[in-house]
Amino acid sequence: MQATTTSFGIEEALEQLGIKEVNQGTSTGNKWFSSGEEISSFSPVDGQVIAKVTTTSKADYEKVMESATSAFKTWRTKPAPLRGEIVRQFGDELRRLKEPLGKLVSYEMGKSYQEGLGEVQEMIDICDFAVGLSRQLHGLTMHSERPGHRMYEQYHPLGVVGIISAFNFPVAVWAWNTALAWICGDVCVWKPSEKTPLCGIACQKIAAKIMADNDLPEGISCLINGDYKVGEMMTNDKRVPLISATGSIRMGKIVAQAVAGRLGKSLLELGGNNAIIVTPDADIKMTVIGAVFGAVGTAGQRCTSTRRLIIHESIYDKVKDAVVAAYKQLKIGNPLDQNNHVGPLIDKDAVALYSQALKRVVEEGGNIIVEGGVLEGEGFESGCYVKPAIAEAKNSYEIVQHETFAPVLYLMKYSGGVENAIELQNGVVQGLSSAIMTNNLREAERFLSVEGSDCGIANVNIGTSGAEIGGAFGGEKETGGGRESGSDAWKIYMRRQTNTINYTTELPLAQGIKFDL
Repeated sequence: MQATTTSFGIEEALEQLGIKEVNQGTSTGNKWFSSGEEISSFSPVDGQVIAKVTTTSKADYEKVMESATSAFKTWRTKPAPLRGEIVRQFGDELRRLKEPLGKLVSYEMGKSYQEGLGEVQEMIDICDFAVGLSRQLHGLTMHSERPGHRMYEQYHPLGVVGIISAFNFPVAVWAWNTALAWICGDVCVWKPSEKTPLCGIACQKIAAKIMADNDLPEGISCLINGDYKVGEMMTNDKRVPLISATGSIRMGKIVAQAVAGRLGKSLLELGGNNAIIVTPDADIKMTVIGAVFGAVGTAGQRCTSTRRLIIHESIYDKVKDAVVAAYKQLKIGNPLDQNNHVGPLIDKDAVALYSQALKRVVEEGGNIIVEGGVLEGEGFESGCYVKPAIAEAKNSYEIVQHETFAPVLYLMKYSGGVENAIELQNGVVQGLSSAIMTNNLREAERFLSVEGSDCGIANVNIGTSGAEIGGAFGGEKETGGGRESGSDAWKIYMRRQTNTINYTTELPLAQGIKFDL
């Protein structure tokens, strides 16, 4: 039986986060306003309306941009370590509100409460990373070919960073971008998914408090809300030099063309079609844990979710039986109940795509070995709960080539050496995450070599799902090529400048050119 949401403290969490029955969805900090239409946020957990949000009109957007561009002129002059101090305070406030924000993420998006808490922890972690980075925005010094000259390069903030995030990580991806952009000296305008607007409002309220506590101007953190038309205001706006967009490949191509048309910069994190290769030397127990969590975690709605399991023919039946047995232990239900492994899909449109995928794989010749279906009855009234399914399929199937944002796992065989499995893994248009399960050093190194995985993330003996803050996150091919989070991902939020200083009384020209007057 599914417990009522009130028993999980949702009302209290909403109150702590300042979520009202009707919320204004446009903000420059502590100023809130909206003149657009009203939208409702429905929880896929129980199908109930959580709250309503007024969206951003064109006039509202202009107010936001006026505030953001003005704030940038002040914010960029603050020393980077001071900007890091603001981010540190923001991270501490997230620590204080971790539980209520984690519950809102779980209830509005549908992921498990533990995953909701984990997502807020990612926000905290990127703040910690950014604080340290605020004292490490290094450039380079170079020797000049001209005597008495010094050359170096430095990085300056870009200006207004536009952030478009997806429903599946309704808070963490914004924080990945914002924490780095802030310490780089940029200001941010965020359009969260129209499917999870309340998470955006909660985060904006937290950020606004920190800015106000430090007497900082309106406009450093801005929020806009609405559908793709609101996003288009940013993608077509020359005042926004960088657009960071997370979502589908289809959406990413539209954003990329619009931003490129005005010679802006894009940071794209798009679809994944991630595979785990299982070789004869794999640890089967580890494989099952990695594959099952990767396939059903967040109900298969992660860009790094495991979509394909490529298994050597000599152990295929053994691995298949172990994975099928593990699926029998899965518990589906209210994600706020920590006894459950799998929560709902985001909405009924996602359920329809899930059902179509299962129908399509059979039409193309596949074999369903763990039956799917939509769950009904008490506890499943929202119509968004589905059974995680497994199908035997071929990599060449059209449905396998596409990303289905749902818990559908495709099993396929390979024969011969690991190079054949790598060819299958790379044989899709997406290039986000990948993994190999093996205790064979040569196989592992081959997978990580230039002849191996063509993905932005390549793991050995862990699954495809999940990433640590310290490493750059992103993928190749139609995944977009962007990088967020750790390593040197900060450089996308800044402009590089090369400087040459002549400290002599002469003016020699480069390359020995003579120009006598």
